[in-house]
Amino acid sequence: MALIAFKSKISNDPQGILKSWNDSIHFCRWEGITCSRRKDRVTILDLSSRDLVGSLSPFIGNLSFLREIRLFNNSFHGDIPPEIGRLFRLEVIYLTNNSFDGKLPPNLSHCSNLNALNIGKNKLVGKLPMELASMSKLKHLSIHLNHFTGGIPPFIGNLTSLAVLSTGGNDFGGNIPDALGQLRNLWFLGLGGNNLFGRVPPTIYNLSMISIFSLSDNQLEGNLPWDMGLTLPNLEGIEIGRNNFSGQIPITLSNASKLANIDMPTNNFSGKLKVPFGLLQHLQWLFLGENHLGSGEADEMNFLSVLVNCSQLKILDVDKNQLQGRLPKSIANLSNQLWVLHFGWNNLFGDIPPELGNLVNLNVLDLHDNQLTDKVPNEIGQLGQLKDMFLGKKKLIGEIPGSFGNLTLLIMLALEQNKLNGSIPSSLGNCQNLEELVLFQNDLSGSIPNELFNISALSIGIALSSNHLVGSLPSEVAELRNLDILAIADNMLSGEIPTSLSGCTSLEFLYLNGNHFRGSIPESLSSLRGIRELDLSDNNLTGKIPQFMETLALEYLNLSFNNFEGEIPTKGIFRNASAVSVKGNKNLCGGIVELGLPKCSIKVTKKSELTHLHIIIIVVSLVGVIIVSIFLLYWTKRKNKDQSPRFSLKEPLRQLSYQTLFKATDGFSSTNLLGKGSFGSVYKGVLEEDGANVAVKVLDLLYRGASKSFIAECEALKNIRHRNLVKCITSCSSINFQGNDFKALVYELMPNGSLETWLHSSAQETNNGQNRVQSLNLLQRISVAIDVASALDYLHYHCGKPIVHCDLKPSNVLLDNEMIAHVGDFGLAKLVSSESKTSNRSSSIGVRGTVGYAAPEYGLGSEVSIHGDIYSYGILVLEMMTGKRPTDSLFEGGFNLHNHARMTSLDQIVEIVDPKLVQEAEATIVNAQRSRFNTIMDCLVSMIKIGVACSMGSPQDRMLMGTVLKELHLIKNNLQRSRGNY
Repeated sequence: MALIAFKSKISNDPQGILKSWNDSIHFCRWEGITCSRRKDRVTILDLSSRDLVGSLSPFIGNLSFLREIRLFNNSFHGDIPPEIGRLFRLEVIYLTNNSFDGKLPPNLSHCSNLNALNIGKNKLVGKLPMELASMSKLKHLSIHLNHFTGGIPPFIGNLTSLAVLSTGGNDFGGNIPDALGQLRNLWFLGLGGNNLFGRVPPTIYNLSMISIFSLSDNQLEGNLPWDMGLTLPNLEGIEIGRNNFSGQIPITLSNASKLANIDMPTNNFSGKLKVPFGLLQHLQWLFLGENHLGSGEADEMNFLSVLVNCSQLKILDVDKNQLQGRLPKSIANLSNQLWVLHFGWNNLFGDIPPELGNLVNLNVLDLHDNQLTDKVPNEIGQLGQLKDMFLGKKKLIGEIPGSFGNLTLLIMLALEQNKLNGSIPSSLGNCQNLEELVLFQNDLSGSIPNELFNISALSIGIALSSNHLVGSLPSEVAELRNLDILAIADNMLSGEIPTSLSGCTSLEFLYLNGNHFRGSIPESLSSLRGIRELDLSDNNLTGKIPQFMETLALEYLNLSFNNFEGEIPTKGIFRNASAVSVKGNKNLCGGIVELGLPKCSIKVTKKSELTHLHIIIIVVSLVGVIIVSIFLLYWTKRKNKDQSPRFSLKEPLRQLSYQTLFKATDGFSSTNLLGKGSFGSVYKGVLEEDGANVAVKVLDLLYRGASKSFIAECEALKNIRHRNLVKCITSCSSINFQGNDFKALVYELMPNGSLETWLHSSAQETNNGQNRVQSLNLLQRISVAIDVASALDYLHYHCGKPIVHCDLKPSNVLLDNEMIAHVGDFGLAKLVSSESKTSNRSSSIGVRGTVGYAAPEYGLGSEVSIHGDIYSYGILVLEMMTGKRPTDSLFEGGFNLHNHARMTSLDQIVEIVDPKLVQEAEATIVNAQRSRFNTIMDCLVSMIKIGVACSMGSPQDRMLMGTVLKELHLIKNNLQRSRGNY
C-alpha cells in the first residue's frame, strides 16, 4: 500500500517504469524494488535517473525495513516528507538533482543508522536543523547547490565519522567553524561558493586524511601555513581560487606527493615561486594566474626548470602576475603532454625561445602583453596542435614567419601592437580553421593576400588596421560569408569599395576609414542587413549618400571627411545625430537640424509665357548659410595611429515587442510550436518587419527558476558568437495582453530541426511541409560531431570568460539548411573562471542538466566544469554512433551507454552501432568495395573510442576537446579519401 501511494504521487513516467507496479506481479518484482530474502520486506527503493516527475509521498515512511532510498536524477518537487524520520533502519538517502524545496525536516535525525545523506542540486532553503548533530554514523553529507543559509553550523564537527562534506554553492555566509577541525576521517572538504569570509581555522590544516581541499569562490583571507604540505600529505587537489589569500605559496606543498591539481588563481599571493614542483610527479594542472607573484630576482624564472620533472603537466597558467626575467631554454623540456601555456600580462623580457617549438602538443600559447623583443621564432610553426596564439602588445620585430602556415588547426592568431614588418604571409591561407586574425598596429606593408579570403572559417574578425597596407580590397572578400568584423582602417588602401562586400552577409562591424578609397558607396551594400557599425571616414569617396542606408540596422555611422554631396537622408540612423558623423563634407545639405548642415537650395524653373503679359521671373536666392553651434562629438572616430581600432563584440540587442512576437507566431499558435523544454516553449515565426524566420523561446514564468534561466541565458549569450552556436537575435522582457510578465528569447530559425529528431524519428518535415525519410550517414554524423566539438571548444577557451553549457544533448543541437550543427539553449549555462574552468556561482543559476547526459561527478558535489560538458559530449557521440539514448531501457542497474560501448570488442562493433550505419557499410561490399568497407568500420571504431574517452567516470581521464577535434578531422579525412562518390 505504501508503494501504491508512492506511485499515485508520480505525475509523469515517460519511461513507463511504474507499469510493472500492478497486482499481476509480486511487489518484490516491481522495477526499482529490492526485498529482503526471507520476509519479503522492501529494503531498497531505487528509481534513480528515470525521468520521474511528481512529489514524494509521505507514505514512504511506512516502509519500515527500508535501508536505501535512491531517487537521484529525477524531477521530484515539493517537500522532503518528515515521515522519512520513521525509517530507523535507513542507511542511504540519495535525492540529488531534483527540485525538492522547503526546509530539511529535523526528524531525519531519527534515522540513526544513516551513513549517506546526499541532497545536492535541489532548491532547499533555510538553516540546517540542529537535530542532525545526533547522526553519529553519517559518513557522506552532500548538500551542495541548494539555498541553505545561516552559516555552516558548528555541530557538523560532531559528525566525527564524516569522510565527505560537500556544501558548495549555497548561501551560508559567515566563517568556517573551528569545530570542523574535529573531522579526523574527512578526505573530501568542499566549501566553495558559500560567501564565506575570514580566516581558515588552523585546525582544518591538521586533517591529515584530506585528499580534496576545495574552498574556491569565497572571501577567505590570510596566509597558508608554511607546513601545509606536511600536515596534509594526502592532498590530490587544492582549489582555493578567487579568494583573498595572501603571502607566499608554501614550499612544503612538494611534500604532498599525490598532488595533481593546484588551483590558486585570483588571490593576493606574492613573492618568489620557491616550491620544488619537480617532486610532484602527478601534477597535471598548475593555476596561479591573477596574483602578485614575482620578486624581481634574477633567477625567479628558474621554477620553469624545476617543472621539467613534472612529466604529466598539462596546464601551466601564471598569467597576470609580476614575473620578471627571460624565458629559459629549458622550457623546451616541459612535459610533452603540455597543452596550455599562459604567461600573459607579466614582465618577461628578452626573446621568445625557439625551443618552444619542441612543445609539439601545445594547444594554447599565451605570451600576451610582456616586454619580449626580437623576432618571432620560425620554430613556432612546428606546433602543429596549436589552436590559440597570443603574442600581442610586445616589442616584436621582423616578419611574420611563413611557417605559421603549418598551423592548420589554428583558430585564433593575435600579434597586435608590435613592430612587425614585411607582408602578411600568404601561407596563412593554409590555416583553414582560423576564426580570428588580429594584426593591427604593426608596420606591415604590401597588399592583403587573396589567400586570406579563402578561409571560410573566418567568422569572428579580421583586424588589420593601423599598418601600411596598400592596393585594393580584393573582390574575393565576398567568400567570407560568416565574417562578423572587418577592420582595415588607417592603411593606404585604394581603389573603389568592392561591390562584392555584399557577399559578407554576416558582417556587423565594417571599418574602412583612414584609407584612399574613391568612388561612390556601392548600392550592393544594401544587402548587409545585419550591419551595425560602419566607418568610411577619411577617404576620397564621392557621390550622394545612398537612400538605402536609411533602412540598415545601423547603430553607428561615420562618413566624415570625404567628398559626398547632395541632400542627406533623414530616416533610420540619420534621425540620431549622436550616432552619425558627416562633418568635413562641404557639399552636403539638409538632414535633421542637429547635424548643422545648410538647407538645400529650392530650384525654380521658368514657367511658360502668358499672353500679352511680361514674363514674371521668381528668383528665390538663399544668400545666408545657417551656422549652428551643435557639433557632433559623440561617436566621432578620429584617425589616430596610437589608438586601437574599434573592435568590440558587445552589442545592444534589437528591440521587439510582445505584440510583434505575438503576430509573428500567429498568436503563439500550437501549429507553430516547435517543442517544449524545462522552462518554456519554442515557436517558429516570421517577423513582419523584414520577413526573417525566427524561433521564439517563451519562458513559462510560473515554473520556478524560469526567470533565473532567462537571466542566465542572456548573460551567456550577450558576448558570444560562433558559427556553431545558434544566433540569438534579441530578447524581449515585456507585458502580455493579460497584463502578466512576458519574457522571451528570439533566435535565428534552424530549418532542419534538432539532432534528436534526425537520430530518433523516421521522418522529418521540410520547409514546404512535406515529410521525408531522414537518416544521417556516417560522414554527416562525423561533421556534426566536429561542429559540436568546435562550439564547446569556443565556449570553454575562446569567448572571453569561459562558459560551461551544462545541458548538451541532441535536442539542443540544431541543424541549418546546409546541415551544419549549432548548439543552442543556454538556460542552464554557467560563466566560469578563465583559470580553473570551474563555476563561479555568483554569475549564474544552479545547474541541473539532463538525466543520462549529466556528468556523474555532479552527483557527488563537484563544481560545474568544462569536464562536465566533455562527458555530455561523449554520451552524445555514443548516441549518434549507436542510435541509443542513454536512458534506453537496456541500461539499468549501473549499466549505462558508456559501459555498453566500452565493453564491446572490436569484432562486436557491428552489434552495437546504429543499424543504418551498418547498412551503409554493407552496401560497399555489395558494390565490391572492400577497402572502403574497412575504412568505414575503422571510422566507426574510432568514433566509439572518442565517445568512450570523453565519457570516462573520472573528469581527469576524459579526452580534451583539442584532442577530440584533431582525431575527428583525421577520421573525416580518411573517410572522404576513401569514399569516392560515397
